[in-house]
Amino acid sequence: MNPSGEMTFWDHLDVLRGDIIRILVAAVVMGMGAFCLKDLLFDVVLWPRSPEFPTYQLLGAEPFQLKLINTELTEQFMIHMKVALIVGLLVASPYIVYVLFRFISPALYEGERRVSLRVGGAAYVMFMVGLVVNYFLIFPLTVRFLGTYSVSADVETLLTLSSYVDTLLVMSLLFGIVFEIPVVAWLLAKFGILKASWMSQYRRHAIVAILIIAAIITPTADVMTLLVVSLPIWLLYEASIGIVKVTS
Repeated sequence: MNPSGEMTFWDHLDVLRGDIIRILVAAVVMGMGAFCLKDLLFDVVLWPRSPEFPTYQLLGAEPFQLKLINTELTEQFMIHMKVALIVGLLVASPYIVYVLFRFISPALYEGERRVSLRVGGAAYVMFMVGLVVNYFLIFPLTVRFLGTYSVSADVETLLTLSSYVDTLLVMSLLFGIVFEIPVVAWLLAKFGILKASWMSQYRRHAIVAILIIAAIITPTADVMTLLVVSLPIWLLYEASIGIVKVTS
């Protein structure tokens, strides 16, 4: 510290380095735990491909069979490591968020600290909700449609494990980001950039955009599936209007 008792740049750098090491250790330890629980881990990851998945049971979907194959020598081991690491990050994420906030908070005023805590907490919760909605609703519908889609009876569908896992991870990330819409809307309203009247005025345009986004995320010819995928995004938009109205 300098004579005034304030931390220097190098002091902050040392603290940041220590925090990064703690984050990496937490993620690696949780990832190692997930790696050791291989059977449980992949029971959860591969569950949406099963006709017994709760979403299919609730929607009364017809039974289907989806076979996964492995095409490379190291593919299964590398996927096991990748999935375990990502699950480790998710499990350690509350601690990671806490460490990052603890590092940033001393530089904030009391009011800024309270706002940052609310925004960060809301963003974290909404991201996790997006992951859950994708796992139980969006991804299963996508898997069922694309996994059973066929241009000809002469063509057999054999889905690779890497394709399945990569699709799950990418869609989880996308819906985690999509579910940040209310948080982003609140921030924009707080800065006076967004008005509830504007969002209400362009609601029809937003619905069209939502349908387009849903069609891109879940390319399906099934209108019912498209509407089910679009519904959570539309509800987020409507909730955002209410949040902006209260904020502005």
